[in-house]
Amino acid sequence: MKIFRPLLLLITIVISTSTFSQNQTHWWNDNVFYEIFVRSFYDSNGDGRGDFQGLIQKLDYLNDGDPNTDTDLGITGIWFMPVNPSPSYHGYDVTDYRGINPHFGTMNDFKQFVQLAQARGIKIIIDLVMNHSSRQHPWFQQSASSTSSPYRDWYIWRATNPGYPGSWGQQVWHSYNSAFYFGMFWSGMPDLNMANQAAKQEMFDITAYWLDSIGVDGFRLDAIKHLFEDGQVMEHVPATFTFLQEYNTFYKGVNPEALTVGEVWSSTPQVVPYVTNNRLDLCFEFDLASAIITGVKNGTPTTVKSRMDIVNSSYPFLQYATFLTNHDQDRVFGQLSNSIEKMKLAASIYLTLPGVPFIYYGEEVGMVGFGADENKRRPMQWNAGTNAGFTTGTPWYPLFSDYSQNNVAVMQANPNSLWNRYASFIKIRNSETSLRQGAYRSGTSSSASVYNYIRSLNDEAVFVIHNFSAQPLSGYTISVQGSRLGWASYNAVNLLSGESLGTISANWEGGISNYSPGVTIEPYGTLLIKIGGTPSDLLENGELPDAFSLSQNFPNPVNSEISSTSVSFSIDKRQHINLTLYDLLGTEIAQLSNEIKEPGEYSVNITTSGLSNGIYFYTLRGEKGSITKKMIVVK
Repeated sequence: MKIFRPLLLLITIVISTSTFSQNQTHWWNDNVFYEIFVRSFYDSNGDGRGDFQGLIQKLDYLNDGDPNTDTDLGITGIWFMPVNPSPSYHGYDVTDYRGINPHFGTMNDFKQFVQLAQARGIKIIIDLVMNHSSRQHPWFQQSASSTSSPYRDWYIWRATNPGYPGSWGQQVWHSYNSAFYFGMFWSGMPDLNMANQAAKQEMFDITAYWLDSIGVDGFRLDAIKHLFEDGQVMEHVPATFTFLQEYNTFYKGVNPEALTVGEVWSSTPQVVPYVTNNRLDLCFEFDLASAIITGVKNGTPTTVKSRMDIVNSSYPFLQYATFLTNHDQDRVFGQLSNSIEKMKLAASIYLTLPGVPFIYYGEEVGMVGFGADENKRRPMQWNAGTNAGFTTGTPWYPLFSDYSQNNVAVMQANPNSLWNRYASFIKIRNSETSLRQGAYRSGTSSSASVYNYIRSLNDEAVFVIHNFSAQPLSGYTISVQGSRLGWASYNAVNLLSGESLGTISANWEGGISNYSPGVTIEPYGTLLIKIGGTPSDLLENGELPDAFSLSQNFPNPVNSEISSTSVSFSIDKRQHINLTLYDLLGTEIAQLSNEIKEPGEYSVNITTSGLSNGIYFYTLRGEKGSITKKMIVVK
């Protein structure tokens, strides 16, 4: 048996299977979502409230359908806060789950927007509030009318007040018609009883209506951790998980590509069960959002790195939603002391991390808001004119005083603005597959101010380097232990400037050691290095091989129960080719090809049915060099 000598020195290195053993992605991993409060986005008729015709007028701002322009954000998904009729400004107390709030327009207006947006590649998800309805909903009115009403058990009633408080000490039992009903958040929002089969079926039918009849692409599920209660335990109860598995089967049956993203405002370990065992597709990662804001605010990259390492090892591959703040939280710009540079850094981080990013409207122009919820949901700041260009009438809520400086028109005109940072990083993410679908591995640096990581997919990667310091950063080196790069040298390009950075070398594990980009990073700045191009072997004499390439086997990882996996290679010159499979110790497992080949493309099968779980390598050797790829076998 031949021994592949270079591997013998490396057999003690352990590769994290949690990082590289799963690689399934979905359409939503290719999207950047934008959260919109319709009432506050753009008013088309002067009544002081945003509407769907206003949104149609602003579609070119969101995504004009042309990736070569630079006047749009380039987002590819929209999450609408509740669009249903409601007696409240926020809409989370729904009175008609199949209707459109008349303040926003008609159902035809909504359908028109959905069709126009989807034609530009924008996916649409809407808030679905299953936990509670409005007290003014006909269901509740009938439920409250009589103990013998067929709707009585659609809500949770008690003859006497149980007396115990909610999860944060709030009153949850409310008096009505000589009885008491349960309302987790407020007396105006009684909780629906999803244990009632008729109520559950109605919510399933509503789901099918929006997916099938209206054509939305999915739902954001509000307050989903509170869906069921077990006495005084009001979150994460087993009945909720059972319901979500049944719900998943149902909505995937209506549309296998439908997306659900859950609001589970809890710690990472408590969130993860919601996206396992065929429950929800995604959940928002609140711990990570907090870590990004805290780390940027305090200049501590380790805060983000340590949290991200936990997130990356906890969820199914890339299946979580990243964000900074949403409509329930003090806006991030204010939390970062209105610092444009820190805001740019926070945006750069979550737009390059794994997961599915969600941007809260106005975040891209530094809107602020804190305290009362209305302050966090003020009208969008379009320009420095009257009412920030939001309406020709009286805004439903006053504009913030800084809109003359922080608005779309002013920031679009400034190439160094916060808006342009968002737009450029969204477009880079849209164009770089490795930033959307690539594996994540955090790295180390010679500078304590750096947070760096690699996003890699086959023989392509983006190395991301963030400077958490208020000072320019130069003379630093960066390293990463492993990635999905093959053992080779690659071209390196500064994605933000287009400047060539020479070559960068990856070892047999895809690791990169003590690399110095030679690029000064501005205070709170980010450097993106694209690693790719035809790789070349690291030859002692420095010669490059004649042009040839070797593909990553597909699928990778490969299930050992599958009989084989295929690889392909191409050569530009007639030469003797050797393709060999090795185990982790460097022991030759099989000769896959060993003959003279004419120029062209070739495909070879690797038999895997008899292989044990573990890491293998296959090496293509030509007359002047070689390329090595890593193959992972799992059950």
